[in-house]
Amino acid sequence: MQPINTLHGFFVRSGATVSLYHLGRRVEPCEMSTLAAFEAGELAWPTPWQGQARLGLVFRLGEMHDPLIWFLALPLDEQGQLVPAPRDAFLQRLMETLGRSVGREDGQAVDNLMKDNPLVFTPSLPFQALLHARASHDLGMSASQHLEPVEAYLSGQQEIDWRALGLQGLADFVVRMGADDQARLASRLPALPGEALTSLCYCLENVAIGADLARALQDRGEAAASTGDIETFSACVRAVAGADSDLAGPWYDALLADADACGPDLLAAMAGRGWHHLEDAERLPNFLTRLAGREDADFVSVARDLALVPRLRLPVLMTLREAAPESPIGRRLAALNR
Repeated sequence: MQPINTLHGFFVRSGATVSLYHLGRRVEPCEMSTLAAFEAGELAWPTPWQGQARLGLVFRLGEMHDPLIWFLALPLDEQGQLVPAPRDAFLQRLMETLGRSVGREDGQAVDNLMKDNPLVFTPSLPFQALLHARASHDLGMSASQHLEPVEAYLSGQQEIDWRALGLQGLADFVVRMGADDQARLASRLPALPGEALTSLCYCLENVAIGADLARALQDRGEAAASTGDIETFSACVRAVAGADSDLAGPWYDALLADADACGPDLLAAMAGRGWHHLEDAERLPNFLTRLAGREDADFVSVARDLALVPRLRLPVLMTLREAAPESPIGRRLAALNR
């Protein structure tokens, strides 16, 4: 029997039913073929985050009733490729654990494998809620009990204390909402309390949104910015990242043209959730210039992280290479060599 050398190989050989999700920049489904190509060295990880390929794996082995969930952060090299040694050590430990638990069907041994594991990470609470919402939807399971009050509140059918709404309910709503739900939400958006809107945006940033909802979020974000509510403003920018580039892009351009608006929170929102809208010949240099001009922003870390995104790698490197010495980017790069 051939040895198992990859995570993909383990799940194929074990006969597990698996749902795989990106957990780096957004919570979204990931094809198993992407993992296979990545582990074979044929593909740089498409959505790197802080030098890692972050994955959520929801799977069942054997006769398990309830699925197991693993959160794994696989280290990447400077090209966005897998650093294999930590993955190999994980697989060796996994096979040893399974070898000691032959005949057990409750999955406890496999689950315990994740304790004190260097590849394990804990996603943010919104990411955990989104993963559970997506997984339950993809597996044909019912949404959580928190969905019903969220639907009633966001549709305006029931006036309840928004603080009673659970984050899981918001995540379930966002994952399952259709066009009509988005239209009702867009009309409801101006009346939402800031704290409720922020929690909602942390979920919306993980899904595609239509034009009406994107415009409503933009209007609410600009209103928040005018009152100095940076948290709500940044949350709206993050949520609009799920819109098409012909909607989100012009707003990004307008914000980047305003030096006063380009604080570290805004720039982090664009890079972290709206990175795909930066794939533009003018927008990317403008973004990097603003980033370099902020002493309170971590220019090197953000630029390096964007350069790991395969579609942005060459444009980022060219922008850095072609920057004039006296430009904000040129001065930042010169400071690195001192």
